[in-house]
Amino acid sequence: MPPVLQPPPGPDWVDITVDPLPGDLVVEWATTPSSGAVVVFRGVVRDHAEGRTGVTGLTYEAYEEVARRRLAEVVAAARSRWPVVDRVALLHRVGELELSETAVVVVVSSPHRAEAFEAARCCIDTLKETVPIWKREHWSGGSDWSPTDAPLRPVAG
Repeated sequence: MPPVLQPPPGPDWVDITVDPLPGDLVVEWATTPSSGAVVVFRGVVRDHAEGRTGVTGLTYEAYEEVARRRLAEVVAAARSRWPVVDRVALLHRVGELELSETAVVVVVSSPHRAEAFEAARCCIDTLKETVPIWKREHWSGGSDWSPTDAPLRPVAG
């Protein structure tokens, strides 16, 4: 069965979904004839969090309309700083995720590795600080919203 998310016709792919993220498809889409570098970051659910062990899963919630707009703003800001970037993908899951499942995928392609690495790091860091997506951690003793969630800031261009 093909993935639910499909690549867009343009150079930017931003989306939020309850479905598993199509990591291999995103890398294939980002790889262009002019790309000498394709940097991939996958954020996965782990068994611990800051100050908490025994995490068994996460639930992500998003204000989807605003989150999609903010994801596009993150991409625009990265393109402004690194205009040589070829393609950028920012995909995030919402809903219930189990250990080792992918929650977020950031893929950046460019002619050279330095710009791809820098833009990818900027994208994930900015996404976490500006996009209205929240996570609830689950463990054997209960569940609670992540204590590391902070107030969101605007995306700076």
